[in-house]
Amino acid sequence: MKLGLRLNLYRAAQLAVPVDLVQLAERVGYHSVWTAEAYGADALTPLAFLAGLTRRIKLGTSVAQLAARPPAALAMQAMTIDAMAGGNRMIVGIGVSGPQIVEGWYGQPWGKPNARLRDYVAIMRQVMGRSGPVAHDGPEIKLPYAGPGALGQGKALRPILHPVAPIPIWMAAGGPRNSALAVEVCDGWLPMGLGPEGVPAAVRGNLRPGFEVFAGASITITDDVKGTLDAARPLTAMYVGGMGSRTHNFHREAMARRGFADAADRIGELWRAGRKAEAQAAVPEEYLEQSALIGSLARIRKRWDSGFAASGITGLIVSASQPEAVELMADLAGSRDEKSPDEVITQ
Repeated sequence: MKLGLRLNLYRAAQLAVPVDLVQLAERVGYHSVWTAEAYGADALTPLAFLAGLTRRIKLGTSVAQLAARPPAALAMQAMTIDAMAGGNRMIVGIGVSGPQIVEGWYGQPWGKPNARLRDYVAIMRQVMGRSGPVAHDGPEIKLPYAGPGALGQGKALRPILHPVAPIPIWMAAGGPRNSALAVEVCDGWLPMGLGPEGVPAAVRGNLRPGFEVFAGASITITDDVKGTLDAARPLTAMYVGGMGSRTHNFHREAMARRGFADAADRIGELWRAGRKAEAQAAVPEEYLEQSALIGSLARIRKRWDSGFAASGITGLIVSASQPEAVELMADLAGSRDEKSPDEVITQ
């Protein structure tokens, strides 16, 4: 199984890229390293930084926010980073945030996300494919722009930069419409709320050869399983209860898809009522363990061997801060490919 390393830089108050951990992941055969963004550190800049400090590991966004930049801008950034990295290393993962961030932080209309995703991918394909001047007449995005405030002088332009290699586009999605769209128009799917049963049979039947499905998990080597699970409750409760509104919260929906609909509703109610401690206590331990490998080496190995990885996925993006946990996952997933020290660039 392919492995990715998740860097949670986007939710840190101070930016510190764990270069040594990324270089270790590269040495032991990890497929990729992934960044994200919300309203903190952006997803692209750390990958440009890591491009100069690594040689092989792929550089992915999980995800770049749709509302943060026009599709042509994201395509330009992806091609620039891929060129800096030597080519065939960049993966552009895109996704829709909730309306609180889309409208409150990025100042963009919520609109029709499914249609906007389709338009966005189509424009990125044109830019990165460089087949001609980029023009698109979609229900959500039109190029050249001719809407309110336009001078009417917009011109379809052909990209100047030639891509070094094809850059795959992946999509983060959880609901049925966006998940189906990811399978239809993208090269990979980053599922939200994938339960133990794995990729639904209806989706598997539509997957093309080479299509990637990467789920997520955290790994912590510790003697205190309960303490580690309890430490995960505040962030989980905040996402399920507070990262969205009563009507739009993708994290609450993802929890429901994983079989915990009642708990998700209860956490939301408690959080909105200001009863945050109760909301944290309402997070089911079983839910936390569904996407986490926690405990001694023996416990982690046993859970992995019992079928921890959801069926149908092609890769797992792991959150791990311990070097030994990064190495353990390489052993468990069979991806270890130790390279000589001179193959890794040092700062």
